[in-house]
Amino acid sequence: MNINSYIEESISSKKKILENKTITATIQKISDIIIEAYEQGKKVLLAGNGGSAADAQHIACELVSKFHFDRAALSAFALTTNTSVLTAIANDYGYEHVFSRQIQANGQKGDVFIALSTSGNSKNILKALEEAKLKGMLTVGLSGEKGSLMDEKCDYLIKIPSSCTPVIQESHIMIGHIICALVEKEIFGDEN
Repeated sequence: MNINSYIEESISSKKKILENKTITATIQKISDIIIEAYEQGKKVLLAGNGGSAADAQHIACELVSKFHFDRAALSAFALTTNTSVLTAIANDYGYEHVFSRQIQANGQKGDVFIALSTSGNSKNILKALEEAKLKGMLTVGLSGEKGSLMDEKCDYLIKIPSSCTPVIQESHIMIGHIICALVEKEIFGDEN
C-alpha cells in the first residue's frame, strides 16, 4: 500500500459513512441517549483493546475535560486505565473478564456502555456487553463491516464500512468526536 492509496481508502470509508443515512441517524440516536443519560445523572463507560483502548480513553477524556469549549465536566470512564484492576482481574478470573467485572462493580441501570472492537469478536468486549445488559445499561457498539458476535449484543451498533483495522479505528474516533460535539452542544449550548 502506498501513501495515496491509504489516504484514499480512509476517505472512501468516511464518504460511505456520510452517505449512509442509517449510520448518521444512529450517531444522532447514540448522542441523544447519552444526553438523556447525563440529564438523569448517569455516566458513560467505555472499553476496547489495543488501539480501541486508546480510543475509549480519548472519548472519555473529551467528555470529562472538554471538547470544543470550557464547560462543566461530564462523567465518563474508560475501563482500560487502572492497571492494578486490569491485572488483578486478568490474573484471578481471566482476561475475558477485565471489563465485565468492572461493569459489575461500577455500572448502573441507565448508564451507557460504549464498546469498541474492530472485529466485533473480542471475548472481553462480548462479556462486558452481556454484563451491561444484566445491569440495565444501554449498550453501544462500534465495529468493522464484517458480521460479528457483537451484532446481537448492542442496543445501537455502528459498523464501519471497511475491513482495514486502522481505517476502522480512524472512523471510530471520528464518530466519537461527533458524539462528543453533539452531546456538548445540546447540554451546554454553543460556545460563548
